[in-house]
Amino acid sequence: MRVMPNNFAFIDGQNVYLGISERGWKIDWKRFRVHLKESYGVEKAYYFIGFVPENQSLYQSLQSYGYILIFKPITYRSDGKPKGNVDAELVLQAMIDFNEYEGAVLVTNDGDFACLARYLTEKRKLERVLSPNRAKCSALLKRAAGARIDFLEDARKKIEYKS
Repeated sequence: MRVMPNNFAFIDGQNVYLGISERGWKIDWKRFRVHLKESYGVEKAYYFIGFVPENQSLYQSLQSYGYILIFKPITYRSDGKPKGNVDAELVLQAMIDFNEYEGAVLVTNDGDFACLARYLTEKRKLERVLSPNRAKCSALLKRAAGARIDFLEDARKKIEYKS
């Protein structure tokens, strides 16, 4: 029996939501949490998201599935849409917990995390980058992850939300 490593996931919530939506499907967050555990040995899954008071039921559901939510206050863009940039919080949490995990699983398309992926690779702590959208994944992030990148569409059958 293979012992799974103690890995932590760092999920850019809005990036995943938008990346999957642009591909025309929805993620089942409960099934995704199981997938993270079974496929990547994820013990702790941090979910970084802008806080919108109307989304309380979503937040409660995510917590009940085993995600640890890290909220960022939101601002509003000129078109009225909310914006909650979680990049700094995600990187900071990955560094705060650095000695607690064997490997990090970064779930994002965002090239702003390329420096984190490179650093974690250098320190032999990057387990995987999981990209929600192959077509929109940053070239910088792909380069930083190297062979350690998977695309969520490849696991779609396992993690897709079915109403």
